[in-house]
Amino acid sequence: MAKGAAGGAEDEELISAADAALEGCKDRITMAIRVGKSRGIWGKSGRLGRHMSKPRVLALSTKFSSKGQRTKAFLRVLKYSSGGVLEPAKLYKLKHLSKVEVTPNDPSGCTFMLGFDNLRSQSVSPPQWTMRNIDDRNRFLVCILNMSKEILGRLPKLIGIDIVEMALWAKENTPTVTTKASTPDGPAASVMTQNDLRVTVERDLVSQAEEEDMEALLGTYVMGIGEAEAFSERLKRELLALEAANVHAILESEPLIEEVLQGLEAASVCVEDMDEWLGIFNVKLRHMREDIESIESRNNKLEMQSVNNKALIEELDKLLERLRVPSEFASSLTGSSFDEARMLQNVEACEWLATALHALEVPNLDPCYANMRAVREKRAELEKLKTTFVKRASEFLRNYFASLVDFMISDKSYFSQRGQLKRPDHADLRYKCRTYARLMQHLKSLDKRCLGPLRKAYCQSLNVLLRREAREFANELRASTKASRNPTVWLEGSVGSNQTANNADTSTVSEAYSKMLTIFIPLLVDESSFFAHFMCFEVLALVPPGAPSANADKNGSNSDTNEDDLSPIDLDGNDIKPNKNSAELAALNESLQELLDGIQDDFYAVVDWAYKIDPLRCISMHGITERYLSGQKADAAGFVRRLLDDLESRISMQFSKFVDEACHQIERNERNVRQMGIQSYIPRFATLATRMEQYIQGQSRDLVDQAYTKFVSIMFVTLERIAQTDPKYADMVLLENYAAFQNSLYDLANVVPTLAKFYHQASEAYEQACTRHISVIIYIQFEKLFQFAQKIEDLIYTITPEEIPFQLGLSKMDLRKMLKSSLSGVDKSISAMYRRLQKNLTSEELLPSLWDKCKKEFLDKYESFAVLIAKVYPNETITSVDEMRDLLASM
Repeated sequence: MAKGAAGGAEDEELISAADAALEGCKDRITMAIRVGKSRGIWGKSGRLGRHMSKPRVLALSTKFSSKGQRTKAFLRVLKYSSGGVLEPAKLYKLKHLSKVEVTPNDPSGCTFMLGFDNLRSQSVSPPQWTMRNIDDRNRFLVCILNMSKEILGRLPKLIGIDIVEMALWAKENTPTVTTKASTPDGPAASVMTQNDLRVTVERDLVSQAEEEDMEALLGTYVMGIGEAEAFSERLKRELLALEAANVHAILESEPLIEEVLQGLEAASVCVEDMDEWLGIFNVKLRHMREDIESIESRNNKLEMQSVNNKALIEELDKLLERLRVPSEFASSLTGSSFDEARMLQNVEACEWLATALHALEVPNLDPCYANMRAVREKRAELEKLKTTFVKRASEFLRNYFASLVDFMISDKSYFSQRGQLKRPDHADLRYKCRTYARLMQHLKSLDKRCLGPLRKAYCQSLNVLLRREAREFANELRASTKASRNPTVWLEGSVGSNQTANNADTSTVSEAYSKMLTIFIPLLVDESSFFAHFMCFEVLALVPPGAPSANADKNGSNSDTNEDDLSPIDLDGNDIKPNKNSAELAALNESLQELLDGIQDDFYAVVDWAYKIDPLRCISMHGITERYLSGQKADAAGFVRRLLDDLESRISMQFSKFVDEACHQIERNERNVRQMGIQSYIPRFATLATRMEQYIQGQSRDLVDQAYTKFVSIMFVTLERIAQTDPKYADMVLLENYAAFQNSLYDLANVVPTLAKFYHQASEAYEQACTRHISVIIYIQFEKLFQFAQKIEDLIYTITPEEIPFQLGLSKMDLRKMLKSSLSGVDKSISAMYRRLQKNLTSEELLPSLWDKCKKEFLDKYESFAVLIAKVYPNETITSVDEMRDLLASM
């Protein structure tokens, strides 16, 4: 009993330790017991290898699940941590326990295995649990069996365990006092309590009746157990008797068996009939199912066909709506007039026709409709309507353009008349054309090919009007301009009465040319711009934004603009932004050439007329043309730019013609064999240059500077040729004319760079001519003096100065003779030199400066002579340089 009490206290400790290890779980520990865990490794002696086991604690627990209103049973394995405290290791659900097998290799019977059917790896042998004694094993297994029977309603398979022996052990070790406790699963539960056992079960393993039968059986045979063979024979005899009784009973029941067999046969026949009927019904049901499927398939097809037919009808309605031609549009396209009152209806018909054609194109129309017969026929009908309308509209517009121009030409009030210059006014013409601007745009969208003939007809008609206006204006402009005609003979030798004519005022000629450009260049630009927009050219605007047109009034407002929108439109009515299409631009310029061709002749006539009156007016006209040319930046105004370029070239050509004639007049001066004094073309060139500078008035200088270069080059070349006709007076002619050139152009050279360059060139040439001329005069008068000095200079480089007096012709006696002949009357010689300098000089104002140069040159030469004599003849006395300077100063 002491042992049992100690075991009960130990069990209580284990249960408390298990509860502590499972803290936080809602499980109730029913039993806890110490075991040893091993993997079935045995020694050769057949005893368990104790050194391989690990200490564990097996605990049986229950938990009530409120969700399923039932109790769950668990087997928990607890192990000892390094601190000796229990902690959970594994958890098994008791419902998966399939077998309990006692290991046969353990003679003590304390080792067993628990088999679970939900283990993942069945290839690994389950652990073996070893109890301390057989009572612990039985107590643990009985608890498991009771819980399986009461909670799960079944028992696991027992291998190596006698269930009867287990029941007897349980009976002997179960206390007589049994307490009843109600559980959620059913009636009262029995709790068996012994000193070393604490097991709770709901019912016994063996019922009371079974137990009494087993006790009676054991009591009957208890005396014969010792006689094994006699007992065995007795059992065999009783078995044979029982089998014979069973056979007899079976034979006695043969009629019943026959009756049962007949009933079975009748039932078999009925079953066969039933099977046949079921086969027939199955075939009928299969046929019926096939019929139902066929009906459903046809029904689905009919529904789909109905939906498709409805959608097809809607599509066909839409298509028919597209194909329908409204009667009012058809009448407008085929037979309506093009009067101004009917233009709104015509434009609406055009818009509808363009939209209808566009709607029948493949991108806008489903491709499956494109080849339908109705669509093809309707497209052909629309194309026929388009062709008919385009033909009618084109013919009307061609006649309309011609009639407008014919009406204006027949009215002379539109043109300049005698005594009255008329500014061309196309406001009414453009207003009438704008009425058909939208029609032109729709014609382009319908058939772009029709624009070519229309543009040509417009150009031909308007070209006649523009040329007539320019011709009448130019004729009246020239007739009303009063200007004295200046001769083209500017630089030839004869002066006569033409000198006064060169001063005549011809500014009205330039003003007339400027008026011609002022009136017609903006007009031509406006006409080009209007033509480009009206004829639907997709190019940039010709007139810059804000620029006034030719028909603007005095306040700067433009009466032609903003009256109608000429911007090109697309099929949706939106404005098309112009681009810089080179092909379109080339076509526009080609049309403008046809529109404005021939008008340049009247501009040329004004240029030629102005040239005949005053050739120098070409300078003013050239500047005016440059200003207009720089203002024409638009690429599309190609003809106007070409016209201005041609005018500039023609003006330059006429001015070049004048320059060539003037140069020819200069060259004719060299035909005279004897020409002295200042050439006539030099002062005339100064007058010409002064007037040219007046005409240029701050404009481009290229034209004038080129003329200056050509004039002066010819003048200098001609002057050199004239001078070479008589070498004796060549330097005199050169210095007089170069001096005259400088004097006449002094003021202009200060402000004109090109003339300043030639001024410096003439100054250098003048200095050179003066030097040569003065040297000749000095040498002629003092020839012996300077010849003697030259001989000394020739020898002084080869012999010493002391040896020179001993040379032939250079002795002291020769020196004295030379000095006596050259300097004895030096004042007379100097006077003679002055008279020689004055003799052929026609410009008296040049004499003082030339005489000063001559005295300076002579004094420099004499000073060199004196130095040379002092070096070679130190003891000889000559007139000193100071005395000679004083003598020259007094002359």
